Amino acid sequence: MTASPATHLAERLADDIRSGRLPSGTLLPTHRQLAAQHGVALATASKVYAQLKAMGLVVGETGRGTFVRDRPLQREWDSADEARLNSETIDLSFNHPSQPGQADMLRSLLRELATSGDLAALLHQQPPGGRRHERQIVADFLARHRGIEMQGERIFLVNGAQHGLDIAVRTLLGPGDQLAVDTLTYPGLKMIASAQGVTLRPVPGLQDGPDMQALDHLCRERRVRAIYCMPTLHNPLGWVLSDRQRQAIVEIARRHDCFLIEDAAYAYLAEGAPSALVTRAPERTLYVSSLSKSVATGLRFGYLVVPEALMGRVRSQLRANHWSLPSLITAMGTRWIADGTVARLEAAHREEAGLRQAIARQVFAGMPLVANPCSLFVWLPLPDELRMDRIATALAEHSIAVSKAEAYATTTHAPHALRLGLSSVPLEQLEAVLRRVRNVIERFPI
Repeated sequence: MTASPATHLAERLADDIRSGRLPSGTLLPTHRQLAAQHGVALATASKVYAQLKAMGLVVGETGRGTFVRDRPLQREWDSADEARLNSETIDLSFNHPSQPGQADMLRSLLRELATSGDLAALLHQQPPGGRRHERQIVADFLARHRGIEMQGERIFLVNGAQHGLDIAVRTLLGPGDQLAVDTLTYPGLKMIASAQGVTLRPVPGLQDGPDMQALDHLCRERRVRAIYCMPTLHNPLGWVLSDRQRQAIVEIARRHDCFLIEDAAYAYLAEGAPSALVTRAPERTLYVSSLSKSVATGLRFGYLVVPEALMGRVRSQLRANHWSLPSLITAMGTRWIADGTVARLEAAHREEAGLRQAIARQVFAGMPLVANPCSLFVWLPLPDELRMDRIATALAEHSIAVSKAEAYATTTHAPHALRLGLSSVPLEQLEAVLRRVRNVIERFPI
């Protein structure tokens, strides 16, 4: 089959980009100019750029044009994915919790599991959402450490927070349904929405949280099925919403009959935060968290708290989607919760987060840093004349992996900013690494 004119031209331009004949950062012709240069229709030119963007070769910036994208170490979600696979790379793109003695802690637990109880039971299939006594362990933990009093039957064990969010979205929304989100939000939620055909409706943010008037207006004008929010330690901006803001979200959800998806992945870091949304509106809130940020990213253990009316639908989604966690992972996660290991690790991370934030504030003094004093990441807006993809590539060339704002943006135009995770670098090396980041930014040719 003969390629269409758009595909043929897109392949020619792609070859020029990959060969370096069109170097990274090149400003490409406007759609109209491209059409005139190659004698094609304007609609064909638009298809060409759409195909190049889908290949990850160009990036369009509102008001500026279409640029050849920096290609080294770049993948669809995050420009640092391949850099992160290099053992020499310093990873500021993800947070990997680590504490001294973790390997010994794992060995000890595996020996304990090997010598206790009916080991063969770990080879048996669990019911969807986990066994009753293990769900109750999570319920007791939430009551003691999160102020969330829920019956164990309303808690479903899932394969990490990402899986929990996926189940929540599948339970509440279908293709074409609308989900309200912040203009900058968790990239994993964006991926889930895209896969499920869910339309994201961005809500603009103020300095300390989402614009509640804009959220109320959106829910009044559109048929929004659910609101996704991170009220305690928003990723990437670090917001911890006040009691008044949380109550406003609940009132908006009730007024417009919306469900709430509460992502609490980082909530453990903010001691003394106002009560969770799930305690204020249990009839319409799905609360998601995990042990990935407090124990280990490879321990895919999470939990989903759901309204009583949705329990059957969630159980059906789990059956169809994943059935249940592996029994060994469930046993590991619940034992560490029950014996106090998780609470101990969380306390250590809270103490260290303050130290890491102090280092970041010192290194980036004078720059427009956005961060919460108790979080494990910072948001770093770049000077107006710098583009995030070029800075991210320059940092990758210095073996530093970072995340770009476009991964978090739910609007067409992403701000030029970087998100830096602080917990994957040993504390004694963090200052030097962050100074290298600042030096690359300040010395980058304009």
